[in-house]
Amino acid sequence: MKLVSVAALAENRVIGKDGEVPWPHIEADVRQYRRRVAGSPVILGRRTFDSMRDDLPGSRQIVVSRSVDAVDVPTATVANGADEAIELAREAAAEVGVDTTYVLGGGGIYDLFQPRLDGMALSHVDGAYEGDTYYPEWDEADWEVDEESEYDGFTLREWVKRGGAS
Repeated sequence: MKLVSVAALAENRVIGKDGEVPWPHIEADVRQYRRRVAGSPVILGRRTFDSMRDDLPGSRQIVVSRSVDAVDVPTATVANGADEAIELAREAAAEVGVDTTYVLGGGGIYDLFQPRLDGMALSHVDGAYEGDTYYPEWDEADWEVDEESEYDGFTLREWVKRGGAS
């Protein structure tokens, strides 16, 4: 199973401010994100899960939380940490017949899973924004851009780990 993070980040790596994205809504980014994660398991933190309750992404949500009562949705499962989340994701991916699980954040979840990623699908939003949540730094020597698509307001870059499958 491949583990791929999906995020929109500003030029200064900001991904959020006060629980929201700090830039104006970018419909093309939302569309490509929804298409990408549809039908696949996703891993996310409890606050990110709560912010998406009205429109849950993916086929199965694995919520990393210390509270077993964090979710009350039939498609969601709580994981106590990264290892358990990956094992649950592997099982969920096999059940639905896909080979990729997506990591959707927030900031602490991206930090936790960054060393385990096989890929990153990052929407690089034009401009720098003030924020309180950042996407983790990565060593570009270990990664390469496999695919790049220009959109109005952002550039989608699909990064793969060097030496990994693309």
